[in-house]
Amino acid sequence: MPDSERPQIYLITPPTFDLSAFPDRLAKVLDRVEVACLRLHLASHNEDDVARAADALREVAHARDVAIVIQDHVLMVERLGLDGVHLLEGARNLRKVRKDLGGDAIVGAFCGTSRHDGLSAGEGGADYVSFGPVGETPLGDGTAAPQDLFAWWSEMIEVPVVAEGALTPEKIAELAPVTDFFGIGDEIWQEEDAAATLDSYVKLMG
Repeated sequence: MPDSERPQIYLITPPTFDLSAFPDRLAKVLDRVEVACLRLHLASHNEDDVARAADALREVAHARDVAIVIQDHVLMVERLGLDGVHLLEGARNLRKVRKDLGGDAIVGAFCGTSRHDGLSAGEGGADYVSFGPVGETPLGDGTAAPQDLFAWWSEMIEVPVVAEGALTPEKIAELAPVTDFFGIGDEIWQEEDAAATLDSYVKLMG
């Protein structure tokens, strides 16, 4: 697979991290591996915590021409100078979010394993849809997004698709021909050398 057809990396932050150390760790990853977009995924709903994290990571990302979106906090996008939002509830409220943020903002939607939700999100103006988890995980109801969902989507739908959740080297190799992006987060952050781990994943993509 030529590089032009290789899936791109959509990097996801850990839900919690040390703000004194993580920006440097992120910078090392972005300096080693080409990343298309960064998602700020925080467990905290404390506005000050989210704002401080967004400010720090926006600086790291934008210095490297990497777009940064925030998970669900729509009202913070413009105030914090972010590039868009990732909606966890698929197409729900997506049309309103698109109208509120305008056409230039990135608006993405997580659609679980539902083709129907993905189509609704695409029709609502999503810039991308993500399906997952693709591997086995104790989270959720245990349902995984199958390879044939991505294969069908890639063949029939123009809206870019992201594969995320419980990725393994085997899943990456399997899905590389049928996805536009891999949403990678905990898979690398739990490793000591996140940059090297991500680099090894990229080599599996063709």
